[in-house]
Amino acid sequence: MKVIGYIRVSTQGQARDGYSLAYQEDEIKAYCQAHGYTLLRLFKDEGISGAKVDEEALEVDRMDFQEMLEYLAHHEVDYVVTLNTSRLWRSDIVKVLVYRELKKYGVDIRSLEQPQYSIHKKDPSDFLINGLMELLDQYQRLEISLKLGRGRNKKAQQGGYAGGNVALGYKVEKSKKRLVIDDRQAKTVQRVFDLKEQYPSWTLTQLAERLNEEGHRTKQGKLFTKVQVKRILDRKAFYSGLYHYEEITANGKHQAIL
Repeated sequence: MKVIGYIRVSTQGQARDGYSLAYQEDEIKAYCQAHGYTLLRLFKDEGISGAKVDEEALEVDRMDFQEMLEYLAHHEVDYVVTLNTSRLWRSDIVKVLVYRELKKYGVDIRSLEQPQYSIHKKDPSDFLINGLMELLDQYQRLEISLKLGRGRNKKAQQGGYAGGNVALGYKVEKSKKRLVIDDRQAKTVQRVFDLKEQYPSWTLTQLAERLNEEGHRTKQGKLFTKVQVKRILDRKAFYSGLYHYEEITANGKHQAIL
């Protein structure tokens, strides 16, 4: 059997469950060896919630998850092996999206902690239990989100960095807990908009390929995919209104970009 592995942790999830990336990776490799599976690749998302969705595109908003789907589109794979299904989804809507994509490529799930699990299984009791567990998880996440939201709002009102993911082109100045421009990343952001303007008919994949050819990388140091390119383009108003950097022109003067 040819399989790929998928592991994920979020900051809160890792603290609660104790499932570090290294632990999940070791368990998956041992499982594949014990069952005679050929592990083709291992995909990992770090610090990303299992409930995160791009609502406009109806896609699971995780970079390595999207890379995994791209891999499935071009390779013959029997199973996605994961520690448990909560690594793949943490909400009903994400579960539906994962099912849709895996069924599209004829791939099933092998869960180490749920050995009987299958996306094709029609067990009513299994469906009920999973649904109740997901609803409980959603309630707990909402409760945590409300507590975090109060703290972040207070921090933002005081003019500080309120937490959360930092957009490409920025970094956190820890000493003052505020966002500042990252010059190297800023040039990558500007290049995305330049390419889009120069080649308006290009697809997101073509834009990503050109960025990779030119040596640009994501905040995590990885190759660009269409997901990251779309995320930057969707934030045009954000970058145009709140961000600029300067470069030296041919005549030696500075000019503002964006």
